[in-house]
Amino acid sequence: MVAIVDYGVGNLFSLKASFGEIGADVTVTSDAEVIKSASHILLPGVGAFSDAAKKLYDSGLWDAVKDEVNRGKPILGICLGMQLLFEKSFEYGEHEGLGLIKGEIRPISEVIPKDLKIPHIGWNALSITRPCDIFKNIKSGDCVYFVHSYYAKTDDAVVATAEYGAALTAAVARGNIYGCQFHPEKSGKTGLAILSAFCETEGI
Repeated sequence: MVAIVDYGVGNLFSLKASFGEIGADVTVTSDAEVIKSASHILLPGVGAFSDAAKKLYDSGLWDAVKDEVNRGKPILGICLGMQLLFEKSFEYGEHEGLGLIKGEIRPISEVIPKDLKIPHIGWNALSITRPCDIFKNIKSGDCVYFVHSYYAKTDDAVVATAEYGAALTAAVARGNIYGCQFHPEKSGKTGLAILSAFCETEGI
């Protein structure tokens, strides 16, 4: 069973509907015990990093998520949920993340040409930089849907990039930890293929 973490931030209906479309057993939950009983964890997120981190902590789910991931349970962070997997973010200050992946979240304005619009919104092709379990059903050049103003700066875990005036981190993976800066639930058949592959990943 996939537990979609409900901590007050995220497009939960679309995510649940997407998992339903691929026939996955999924539940939306704010209960730490349900997260412990799940086989997989999905961490959604929209909005500001600091607000999301506070809500995750205040909900009592911060430690529950970290503990289960550290025990080897697969997790997929989506958009802001992916960014929360990192050590810290520099979105309107400096804020602590879950620290599950080394690296930090930086403004895309630091690396893209000044004439490009921020946020980066729309469809963009993935460039898969190394093999990854959640990409086993897709290929480089497949397009996915982005909405973001910040990106993950890391040498530790990049498995895909997307070109937007610079090669921005599109997806990360390290062991049982996966993250997509884009929205699989808004990315048509490619997104569903990624979610399906995630459901088939095994813990460590």
